[in-house]
Amino acid sequence: MSETTPTPLPEELTEAPTETNGSSTSEVADRGAKARQLLGMKGAETGDTNIWKIRLQLMKPITWIPLIWGVLCGAASSGHYTWTLENVLIAAACMFLSGPLMTGYTQTLNDFYDREIDAINEPYRPIPSGAISIPQVVTQILVLLGGGIALAYALDQWAGHSFPTITVLAIIGAFLAYIYSAPPLKLKQNGWAGNYALGASYIALPWWTGHALFGDLNWQVIALTLFYSFAGLGIAVVNDFKSVEGDRQLGLKSLPVMFGIPTAAWICVLMIDVFQAGVAAYLMYIHQNLYAVLLILLIIPQITFQDMYFLRDPLKNDVKYQASAQPFLVFGMLVTGLAIGHSYLA
Repeated sequence: MSETTPTPLPEELTEAPTETNGSSTSEVADRGAKARQLLGMKGAETGDTNIWKIRLQLMKPITWIPLIWGVLCGAASSGHYTWTLENVLIAAACMFLSGPLMTGYTQTLNDFYDREIDAINEPYRPIPSGAISIPQVVTQILVLLGGGIALAYALDQWAGHSFPTITVLAIIGAFLAYIYSAPPLKLKQNGWAGNYALGASYIALPWWTGHALFGDLNWQVIALTLFYSFAGLGIAVVNDFKSVEGDRQLGLKSLPVMFGIPTAAWICVLMIDVFQAGVAAYLMYIHQNLYAVLLILLIIPQITFQDMYFLRDPLKNDVKYQASAQPFLVFGMLVTGLAIGHSYLA
């Protein structure tokens, strides 16, 4: 919160505003903590007993945004999306599938299996704080999973798929979320496998879903988005810096634990930049030169923010870096989706 120069006041009023300002600052801080709680962000308020707010916190709404955006990119890359009311409603249903249902399932499942490490890194989370019981968490996991698969099947029926592509993608995503969080595989124990699985889940899976809903999913899109997911691996690594101490104590081999914080920071930014540049090169290869130039122009500010914030102090500036740089990455994804869709129509 930035400081401001107060307006001079009459002498008899100088004490009251001080109290009011203090109260306002406290109220703003409280509102911020409550907002972080509902979004599932670090620094949340503790002590809320509203079970629906607690359930929402488990689902981490802040993490839904990339998945919802991925559906939009997939719809764009299909080359067949048109702005009719029916398509908008169907796209919104697909976003609900990828965001609140499947991502909510994934985040709740992850919190269930991470309750020991969260007790060290984020003790205010609903499970380690005791705000919600284990049976209630298990019920939430099953309801979200069941709802996701049911909606995926309904979308397949709308699209007229002879093979239930979207349903299969939902099942693959659910399985990937399980082996990411749960033993014995627990992919998140390994910084490379876990973060790539996370990157693919945030980029490739929703992209495939949106593309399959409005077009024919093909190997070109599958290969490109799996390649793009290596940039998602870099984004996933950013989140590991806040958990270094707990990861070390529990033996999780995140990249900051394996390579140290400075080296891991460089690995992170190189993955983000190099693989986006590779996608731009591919767009040039398929003669989508304008889109390739736009993508490169969106990479440049990311590099700037990496130097300004992340590489200088990844522990302190991880959230600031993500807030400033990631919008350019996600707009780059949409540019790529539009390029692929345009290539089909060219």
